[in-house]
Amino acid sequence: MSIMKSLMGASLMALMAGTASAEDIAITGGTAFTDGGKGKVENATVLIHDGKIQSVTAGGDVPQGYRTVDAAGKWVTVGFMAAGTELGLREVSLSGNITDHNASKASNTIGMDAYYAFNPASPVIPNTRIEGVTRATAGLTASKDMWEGQGLVIALAGDDMIVRRHAYVALDMDEGSANSNFGSRAALWDAIITKLEHARPDEDNDGDKDDKKAKKPKYDSGKEALDRVMKGEVPLMITVERRQDILHTIALKKRFGINVVIHGGAEAWMVADELASAGIPVVLDPIRNLPEDFDTLANTGAAAARLHAAGVKVAFLPPDTHNSRLVVQSAGNAVAMGMPWDAAVDAISKNPAEIFGVAGSYGTLEAGKDADVVVWDGDPLELMTSPDAVFIRGEEVPLVSRQTKLRDRYKDISRAPAFKK
Repeated sequence: MSIMKSLMGASLMALMAGTASAEDIAITGGTAFTDGGKGKVENATVLIHDGKIQSVTAGGDVPQGYRTVDAAGKWVTVGFMAAGTELGLREVSLSGNITDHNASKASNTIGMDAYYAFNPASPVIPNTRIEGVTRATAGLTASKDMWEGQGLVIALAGDDMIVRRHAYVALDMDEGSANSNFGSRAALWDAIITKLEHARPDEDNDGDKDDKKAKKPKYDSGKEALDRVMKGEVPLMITVERRQDILHTIALKKRFGINVVIHGGAEAWMVADELASAGIPVVLDPIRNLPEDFDTLANTGAAAARLHAAGVKVAFLPPDTHNSRLVVQSAGNAVAMGMPWDAAVDAISKNPAEIFGVAGSYGTLEAGKDADVVVWDGDPLELMTSPDAVFIRGEEVPLVSRQTKLRDRYKDISRAPAFKK
């Protein structure tokens, strides 16, 4: 029952965080970074009004009525973002309950909308946000074929945590997908190219001029999803690892003129110049450094640094959904493998915001943007650093999760119940 109460408490906090009216906040005295990993401001005063960034100035005055948060000697950044998660869609995979990230029985896999499965009360969300991760993408990662539906961008607190619905359409084109769907990449790529050709807008069709003969089109969520892709409204996020498949992905973008994002990209660094020229970003896990199969023979921990050096926009995946908070640590690993510090911070802030279409409201500490702000006790990419305060859309969230509750309950062994022999 105690564990159940902890679960309920974490879920309740997830639902209640952000429900109070936003107060005016002044974060003073810290070293702030206003533009991802750039825009360093010493002795910064960060003003938050009505849930938005009001200003960031060096040594600025605090207006009357603002609650002051002392950040002297600390670092202040935008809240970070984890791309490619299943947050709110996946709990305990072995529990016997539904794991909503997997739609192995779905018929219309293209149109699947993660919105309908998202659970804002997931205890994995507080576990993530207390480590300074305030935004994420969330989507399905398995289906009966190569399509994985439409993903979301979410904030990790608030009354309405959906920041952007239909943020991308996901497509799996790696070795496993080829094997499970058609048995050959030749068939897999042919199926995708044919599908996209059929989805092209018919420019020669002026519509049925005879209103009497015109029929009301049936609702088709898959068609609507592909229409968004073909119109350039959302990116097609394609999971590919092998160099040759990445070259096919570049050709796909050129053929159809759509926005493409590479997910995974173990061998993307081998064609970094081509990706930069095509304007294709790569979302990858920077700590992958060993071959996992024949698709990933060229895996290296230096991939992120090499892609950045070539001019490719990079964003970071966490190791897995339950460890989404470790995306910050992974960024530190990327720095250790040669990526500039500011570029690694960009990869968990402004870059994913731009890739997934939410840069207008999030990603930097600029006036008018949502006040996702974290006060750190040191360099956020250092392993032993942790947040002292986390604000999501202007609301300070408690640094409490199911895990911290269990820690606090059992850390004092003298309080443990006695067991009779």
